[in-house]
Amino acid sequence: MMGIRVKKDDQVVVIAGKDKGTKGRVLRVIREEDRVIVEGVNRVKRHTKPTPKNPSGGIIEKEAAIHISNVMLVDAKTDKPTRVRFAEKDGKKVRVAVKSGAAID
Repeated sequence: MMGIRVKKDDQVVVIAGKDKGTKGRVLRVIREEDRVIVEGVNRVKRHTKPTPKNPSGGIIEKEAAIHISNVMLVDAKTDKPTRVRFAEKDGKKVRVAVKSGAAID
């Protein structure tokens, strides 16, 4: 099984689509569909009925999922998008930024 390159709370940049160039934090990873939900990216409007939690109902704006191939991890060292590879460090599998060589985990 292939290791997951993007995890929850990672800082990513969108590399394709209407929000190209936008940086955001990963809120959720949906592994079965190879999708991620990124804070402030791919915002959609949903018309909702009144509920006990939201008594007024109305139109709410929330983030929709985008394909994982459309985001790249931001390298903490250079603050630029980078690919991710895996390396073994102290017997553990860790994610490594290809651009700087810095360990992510």
